[in-house]
Amino acid sequence: MQLNEFNDVLEFALKREREAVEFYQECSHLARNDAMKEAFLEMKEEEKGHVRMLENFNPDQIEEIKIQEIQNLKIADYIVNVKYEPNMSYKEVLELAMKREESAYRLYTDLSARTKDPKTIKLFQVLAQEELKHKNRFEQEYDDMVFQQD
Repeated sequence: MQLNEFNDVLEFALKREREAVEFYQECSHLARNDAMKEAFLEMKEEEKGHVRMLENFNPDQIEEIKIQEIQNLKIADYIVNVKYEPNMSYKEVLELAMKREESAYRLYTDLSARTKDPKTIKLFQVLAQEELKHKNRFEQEYDDMVFQQD
């Protein structure tokens, strides 16, 4: 697939976001306790928000979207890749979520550097920004939980 066409990029992004929704839904079914199930369902809803945003995306309005400066805490940079296990701790779930969001952020950032079309670049930047927001949310929760313990 050529990722230089705006609509192709939109479809590619939609596919990835729908896969993330399915992943977190599946994780919620496998969760062995209510707290884990709730954490996965929250992550699923976040990804569903991305799907809705992309489904309703108007390419003619891309110029109006402001790219925000999002702080990257980079905590995920120091986390080893985590694979889902049914009896994961909340800390491990946060690590998994951080790594998934980091991967999506890097993908969209890398793809934005590979295209020349200004609208497509902006779309990738918007997608990367959304993934970084989610990564940041998980990193802040992780920081509060792990590093702020007495």
